[in-house]
Amino acid sequence: MRLLLFNLATDVDDPILGFTTGWIQALAQQVESIHVITMRAGRVEVPDNVRVYSVGKERGYSEPRRVMELYRTLFRVLGSNSIDVCLSHMIPIFTVLTAPVLKAKGIPIVTWHAHRQVTMILELAHRFSDRMISINDSSYPYAHDKLTSLGHGIDTGLFSPNGIRPDHPPLLLSVGRLSPIKDLLTLIEALNLVRQHNHKVRCALIGNSLERDHEYGQLLHQKVRDLRLQDAVQFVGGIPNGQVVNWYRRCFAHVNLCPTGALDKAVLEAMACGKPSLVANEGFVETLGQWKTALLFRQGDPGDLAQKIESLLPLTETQQQTMAMDLRQRVAERHSLDRLTESLMQVFRTVQRN
Repeated sequence: MRLLLFNLATDVDDPILGFTTGWIQALAQQVESIHVITMRAGRVEVPDNVRVYSVGKERGYSEPRRVMELYRTLFRVLGSNSIDVCLSHMIPIFTVLTAPVLKAKGIPIVTWHAHRQVTMILELAHRFSDRMISINDSSYPYAHDKLTSLGHGIDTGLFSPNGIRPDHPPLLLSVGRLSPIKDLLTLIEALNLVRQHNHKVRCALIGNSLERDHEYGQLLHQKVRDLRLQDAVQFVGGIPNGQVVNWYRRCFAHVNLCPTGALDKAVLEAMACGKPSLVANEGFVETLGQWKTALLFRQGDPGDLAQKIESLLPLTETQQQTMAMDLRQRVAERHSLDRLTESLMQVFRTVQRN
């Protein structure tokens, strides 16, 4: 099989999208070739049967020029290669712009999308795609007539316990952008409550704020100062995907405060490292299994979150290990990269036949 892949960013060091390199590497083992057309490229590490072409966002190209580069690259790839299937990953605008060309050549389109916002671009991408794929049903906000849910694709070889003992005093971890949807003010307030109960818990926030969320990032810093938590809250900033794993291993628990909707992969990465993830997103209930009561808290409720955090602190090492092993196993069964790769290949074969 020869695959055309549209990708939002192809860069091992990207704090948010660095994981896509692992996806490309895994798919490359299953197909004859992959041609990746990406909005932005950084440090590229791919096998010999993969070619990566950027439309130039990292070079500062304007939107009109990037559209021209997309078509120029597409015609070059199609002119010299036979393509069996196109996978568009988190970039529905590429699906829409290229659909007339791909349909004319009989190339089926599979679009991956996991975001709560419904836009006209998404609606058009849904119409033009042969299949839509997402993490689970709650991760895809539009019509489900074409939807296949495949899980998240966590590299459980990279994200693993590795025997590192957690920090002391205990470290809470939150991984993700500093944006309002992450509800980090609730986390800071919950941490303050925990420390008022004489638990010397610290917190590390890994992630940057986008330009549009700059004021929110400042608000978080101000909240920390107002509550006099400067010695307890560390703003780490964005770091490469592969370096986050050691932070997961150092923490005693990970916290994700996003509301119900798309499943944040950081939650699953932490669980794959054997760490409990406290979540407000009810979409994780199946993955949490028997631990849902202990790990699911009311969204936007710092008191409830503080209570859940405090309930984890007195667990014995045996209890921690039991939880860790079970959570990692549940991630491996539902969201591993191997499972995702196999499922993607099944989808590709299905749309080819149709």
